[in-house]
Amino acid sequence: MSDQPGATVDGRRARGQKRRAEIIEATLAVVRRDGAAGVTHRAVAKQAGIPVSLSTYYFATLDELLVAALSSVADGYTARIREIVDQHEDKLAGLAELIVESAGPGRERALAERELCTLAARRPALMPVARRWREGVAELAATLTDDPDAVAAVVATSDGLCTALLIENAPADAEHVRAVLGRAVGAPRTRRPGR
Repeated sequence: MSDQPGATVDGRRARGQKRRAEIIEATLAVVRRDGAAGVTHRAVAKQAGIPVSLSTYYFATLDELLVAALSSVADGYTARIREIVDQHEDKLAGLAELIVESAGPGRERALAERELCTLAARRPALMPVARRWREGVAELAATLTDDPDAVAAVVATSDGLCTALLIENAPADAEHVRAVLGRAVGAPRTRRPGR
């Protein structure tokens, strides 16, 4: 242990941040298992293996807990969309790959995010966070077209594709998803091989 007072504070801060992250992950696990309606401080504490009082210490209200959980997922999507906007030459292909992940390795987090976004329609505290995905997709679409209707179509199509892939629970075809997004942005239809 260091003799410097800042080291103690930094250690406590790091432990606090780690505990918050663990509680958020436990919340997402409860959402995946029981749906958003199953999220209570008691359920989250049990999932995290901590006392309920610790959960309420870090997140005084259920809305704070839900906002933190949704933010953790939304922040990941926002960062990925930012990367696509900044670094992908074919932005629609990058978006298609991100959407396709919701049917594969990202399925559990995507399910939790969808569940929490739907809950946002009833819980105003979640609304600003729930909009992040749509705002990011709109920003990406605006790099491809200046038509506000086409931007709105890409956002709606992205939402619909994500939901459809989660419902189908089947492998998704990134080329097909990219083609559908292309149609939403107003690109002419291209004939796929074998069709």
